Amino acid sequence: MNPLHTLETRITELEIKLSFTEDTVEQLNAVVVRQQAQIDRLVRELVELRDRAAGEPGLTRSLRDELPPHY
Repeated sequence: MNPLHTLETRITELEIKLSFTEDTVEQLNAVVVRQQAQIDRLVRELVELRDRAAGEPGLTRSLRDELPPHY
C-alpha cells in the first residue's frame, strides 16, 4: 500500500468517528436539556408545596394522626 492511500484511509476513518461523536454529543445534549427542564419543574413544584404547607397550619399533622385506625 502506498503512504498516500494509507493516509487517506486514516483520515476517512477519523471523519467517520468524528461524525459518530458529534451525533452522540447532540443526543447527550438533548438529554441534558430535557433533564434540566424536568429539574426546574420539580423545583417549582417543591416550592409550591412548601408555600402551601407554610400557609395552611392545618396541613401539618403529628405522627399520631398517621396511625392506622386499628391502633
